[in-house]
Amino acid sequence: MKARGFTLIELVVTVAIVAVLALVALPMAELAVKRGKEQDLQAALRQIRGALDAYKKASEAGHILARVDGSGYPASLDELVAGVDDAQSPVPRKIYFLRRLPRDPFAADPQRPAAETWGLRSYASPPDEPQPGDDVFDVHSLAPGVGMNGIPYKEW
Repeated sequence: MKARGFTLIELVVTVAIVAVLALVALPMAELAVKRGKEQDLQAALRQIRGALDAYKKASEAGHILARVDGSGYPASLDELVAGVDDAQSPVPRKIYFLRRLPRDPFAADPQRPAAETWGLRSYASPPDEPQPGDDVFDVHSLAPGVGMNGIPYKEW
């Protein structure tokens, strides 16, 4: 039996080959998406942590008025974007540490504000059990998964 120049057997073999290729390509595509999200997570963590460090340095240099009993870190992630008044400037001006706050790429709800997609660790919290507090010393992902490197996302 011929169907548009192909025999039925040729057509079945062709469809079977395409199905096998699709089955092989799907896991590779999923792996590529996961790898991309992990790279975005690393970049976002690096960006936020760099801004937190810059805030701390500005606080230590006297550009930010800090509480006497404070750690010198911002009270929230939004301060990094909203900016703070420069205490050493003769004219009123703000110091900005981020143009925008990156989202956790593994956050499930796209409607959630970027600041709520991160887990926060205060300066007073222990390193093995990060807890939010009066300041933001560090951030971590709230994603429940494990990275391709075998380390849970919350420990990155």
